[in-house]
Amino acid sequence: QVHVVQSGGGSAQAGGSLRLSCTASGSIYSRKCMGWFRQAPGKEREDVAGLIYGGGDTFYADSVKGRFTISQDNAKNTVYLQMNSLKAEDTALYYCAADLRSRCAPQRIMEYVILGQGTQVTVSS
Repeated sequence: QVHVVQSGGGSAQAGGSLRLSCTASGSIYSRKCMGWFRQAPGKEREDVAGLIYGGGDTFYADSVKGRFTISQDNAKNTVYLQMNSLKAEDTALYYCAADLRSRCAPQRIMEYVILGQGTQVTVSS
């Protein structure tokens, strides 16, 4: 059974940076997708960024393009979300998610069923 555990996040001023980490453990195979989505109070879920682990396509929501970067560390089985130029509207609960199916895609984060515990990101203006 595969689990993902998140770390990072917290509070930052607008214009600042934060980094989220997501480490997968368990029966990991070479092909998988990992990504991040966020949920803010009173707002719809937004898929933020995703990638095919081990190389390949990435996905970014328009709202974070040029500011957020998703990356991976193969040795640590970890995916990162580097968040720069933060805005107040980035405030949300951020979730890591993974999909182990061979047909997973970085933009279909909605289909990922392995979820992290959630991490609060709060940006003050």
